[in-house]
Amino acid sequence: MIQKAEGDMGFMEKGSSGRKDNRKVWFGRLAGVCAVTLLLAAILCFAGPLPGMGNGSRGPEAGMNGMGTRTDELQGRENDTEGGGDGTDPVGYDIDGGGDGMEAGGYTGKDGVNSQEEWARKQLEAMSLEEKAAQLFIITPEQLTGRSQVTRAGEVTREALRKYPVGGLIYFSNHLEDADQLRAMTGDTQKMAMEEIGIPLFLSMDEEGGDIARIGNHGGFQVEQVPSMAVIGASGDSSQAYEAGSTIGAYLHEYGVNLDFAPDADVLTNPDNTVVKRRSFGSDPQLVSEMSLAYLKGLWEHGVYGAPKHFPGHGATKGDSHEGFAYTDKTWEELEESELKPFYAMVGNQVPFIMAGHISLPEITGGDLPCSLSVQVIQEYLRDRMGYEGIIITDALNMGAIEDHYPSGQAAVMALKAGVDMLLMPADFPAAYEAVVEGAGNGEIPLERLDASVLRILTLKAEIRKIL
Repeated sequence: MIQKAEGDMGFMEKGSSGRKDNRKVWFGRLAGVCAVTLLLAAILCFAGPLPGMGNGSRGPEAGMNGMGTRTDELQGRENDTEGGGDGTDPVGYDIDGGGDGMEAGGYTGKDGVNSQEEWARKQLEAMSLEEKAAQLFIITPEQLTGRSQVTRAGEVTREALRKYPVGGLIYFSNHLEDADQLRAMTGDTQKMAMEEIGIPLFLSMDEEGGDIARIGNHGGFQVEQVPSMAVIGASGDSSQAYEAGSTIGAYLHEYGVNLDFAPDADVLTNPDNTVVKRRSFGSDPQLVSEMSLAYLKGLWEHGVYGAPKHFPGHGATKGDSHEGFAYTDKTWEELEESELKPFYAMVGNQVPFIMAGHISLPEITGGDLPCSLSVQVIQEYLRDRMGYEGIIITDALNMGAIEDHYPSGQAAVMALKAGVDMLLMPADFPAAYEAVVEGAGNGEIPLERLDASVLRILTLKAEIRKIL
């Protein structure tokens, strides 16, 4: 049977402090006005009219840049039938930080915490090892619930979130029916996460534009079509990349998605590449850098994080990492001349996510080890040499380059030891999760390494939390 969405969103914004307090404030102001009036009357009686009285007034204050309505979160079809709301309670999103808890002095959350990192540290201290391990994963609704097809969020989802308080979910075309269904699914799922975990979920999609657009290419949604990155890149106009990101960000935000695995920041240096093709902005590293940053800005202005991919660059590779090993025989110095330039731009602009590809660099690692599992590439190069401090997430771990050569548990542990923070879609999620818990428990994964990743995740989620 198909389970329907259940429960209303419940993301009601807090009201004012009450009528009684408002009356006190009103009477106080009235008393002040009366006192000033009496004083002016006395002055006029003795001194005549005040000279130079102007009628200047302050202009209206700049309003917050709320991005319309936010209908939060995501998930699917389960074997229950439960009625419920449509998950569409509006919540404003203040990109500029002028209100809603993000003042100049720092983040102030619902618990009176004064900064995003402080809230994150507070959550981290209260988490069990199992809860920390779960936060590292972004998986499908089916992997979470054990169901074969998920398009609604109900009690099965709630119970699964209690067992596996994961970091996020990823959605594909098979999870989508129409706008109302997606709003309800995302809203109900996020509501459950907040009720059961108290920490928001990253709700994600691959929505690049062109051929890779789960919503944009779905007949159940009436959204503006975004051309491929190749078409945008050929224009040479970075404002078109910004408009693409803004268009996609607007409808992802509307449907409750807060993380987009885009843009493709690969420099297409191998014209025979079978993976990137029209997903790349082109072969000019400077153009790809500018276009990628503009696209990310467009996403973020609607409250959607972007995750540029596929570090250290899939544009020169031979082979398809979806099917097996994909490699380039370039040295690091050669990569720095082209493929790495967009990622240096991402690091320099402190983007919150970078996706690590399953690309083999035999001239650097000495073998077929994918970059996503390599300490040398992730920790020594991306972290230490390039200076990236944000969240590093793997490409999907069920791709051939990983699944065909490494058990899910081994791959998960290797990626974390390499310096990765989040693990996307392992082929066997329970096995990967148990391996991380065991590895952290026996010291194979140092607790400091685990805590550093979870802290990065929670710090970014504090920004999401302020809109819920």
